[in-house]
Amino acid sequence: MLSRTAALLLPVFGHLRITADPASAATTDPAPDTADPAADTASDPASDTADTVPTVAPGSIVAANHTSLADPVVVLAALHRLGARPVVLATAGLWRIPLLGTLLRHEGHIAVHRGTARAAESLDAAAEALAAGRVVLIYGEGGLPRRRDSGELPPGPFRSGLARLAHATGAPVVPLGQAGSRRLTSGGRAKQLAGLATAPVRRPGLHVHLGAPLHLPADTAEATARAHHAVTAAWTAASRHAASRDAAIHRTTAGPGPEATRP
Repeated sequence: MLSRTAALLLPVFGHLRITADPASAATTDPAPDTADPAADTASDPASDTADTVPTVAPGSIVAANHTSLADPVVVLAALHRLGARPVVLATAGLWRIPLLGTLLRHEGHIAVHRGTARAAESLDAAAEALAAGRVVLIYGEGGLPRRRDSGELPPGPFRSGLARLAHATGAPVVPLGQAGSRRLTSGGRAKQLAGLATAPVRRPGLHVHLGAPLHLPADTAEATARAHHAVTAAWTAASRHAASRDAAIHRTTAGPGPEATRP
């Protein structure tokens, strides 16, 4: 229900576009490096089409970058469009929010009790979900950046939980980079509320990019570094596509320049 709700609500607040590395996508569709984002948006600035048709195999771990409170909505909407309904590892405080906590429990999402003796329980629950063929979504950074403006930041340092879960289960890790959610919510509470209130008018561009699945090595430090590198690469691709799209929309809405209109 949460994934479907995210997919239904997100178009009200912004335009979502999805791309992927060739190894993550159907071979009949163009790879993002050869597709022309400007060509798409020049004909339809509001286009929500994807350059590729990525796939997320059952029993995969999706590792995403974390930049904003709006991230889960963006990522869940993208994965829902691709046919994946992930189990999400999220901070336990969300389970104390009325209605949301009930939905999280009902759908089998996993509370992470950081800094407590129960912290390891979340990885055990995630391993069970993977064994049952579910897709598990995890934020390797384990928290939000301290930056308060709407600018994008590369992923911060990863915690070791992702590497330990991948080693314990042998599950492939799908790197996911998302850009644009900070244009929905960022900064203090008042600014975040203002961002959500004005988003339906601004309709910011949101971009999700999936990297090729990878199997992490057994060494926790090496695995963590490799996962961080892969998610950073996916985030870089998402940011690049988002910037190209914004530029194309700007060119389309601005119209011809003075030289073009001169007789």
